[in-house]
Amino acid sequence: MKVKALITTVLLILIIGNIEAVDIESYQFINYIRNFTRPGKPEIFEDGVLFTASSSLQRVGVSFAHENYSVVHWFQRLMVPRDPAELLVNPRIDPYEDSGIMFHVEPIPVDLKNMDYRLIIDGLWTADPTNPLRVYGPSGVVESRIPLPERHITAVVQSTPGVYQFSYSAPSGETITVGGSFNNWDPFMYELRETIRGFYTLSLFLPPGDFQYVFFHRGEQIPDPVNTRKLYTRDGRIVSEATVF
Repeated sequence: MKVKALITTVLLILIIGNIEAVDIESYQFINYIRNFTRPGKPEIFEDGVLFTASSSLQRVGVSFAHENYSVVHWFQRLMVPRDPAELLVNPRIDPYEDSGIMFHVEPIPVDLKNMDYRLIIDGLWTADPTNPLRVYGPSGVVESRIPLPERHITAVVQSTPGVYQFSYSAPSGETITVGGSFNNWDPFMYELRETIRGFYTLSLFLPPGDFQYVFFHRGEQIPDPVNTRKLYTRDGRIVSEATVF
């Protein structure tokens, strides 16, 4: 059991930096992708689409219509730990081996009904050979399509008593923090995490009652744009107000 837990932990470390759409704090995705014995058609997993390809190919990338095909997202190889018994016999070999699969996880943009895309396989643009659903793009080029489930992001969610979830929308890769009456307006203590591309969240345990807060983004104090409850502080600043139950 200890060996299995170690393998799962190592796998998590290997891929955690490249996944934005799924819950990277759990092992659900790790266990899910470990069950792949060969690449297949794209699959929706939580808030993302999982693309897979054979690692026998030199390089595989995917580009999307909703990004105007201006960005290529390159697949990465899924490396898995070797059998511990094999390492005992030959400790000088690489402790990781190729699983035979390359993958990419693409976050699902909010309110997008279909994800249209094309692959780049060893330098050649092509429709996805594993996906039979194809459409013609505006330029007349054949594109692959994935119908997406309807999903909406709510601005403020509080599902657990005593827990408040902050959310903020901004360009991907930004640093967003939050401060308020609960931490003496410290702008550095709490940083939001980018859970979906361009969407940042943070859940905090707070005492019951009303509290005030602002977001800190690019050196500015910003009241919550989607929270209509706002008030003026004694020094004339506009802040947002919310309630913990």
